[in-house]
Amino acid sequence: MRVTPGAGRDEVRIVDGAVLVRVTAAPADGAANDAVLKLLAAALGRPRRDLTLLRGASARVKLVGIALD
Repeated sequence: MRVTPGAGRDEVRIVDGAVLVRVTAAPADGAANDAVLKLLAAALGRPRRDLTLLRGASARVKLVGIALD
């Protein structure tokens, strides 16, 4: 997924098969990463604890793992 921190609003969109996530949080001290995981969890209807940032902690392109029940 591609992440845009410091956006005007929080949103999750799918464009041409790619997941685009925009968060208002700034990319400092992991705040944007936390906001991305929280927003994505809400969009998927899953608890935040089921999502893990696997790759891209300091990049705009991220890989997130989702725990299955």
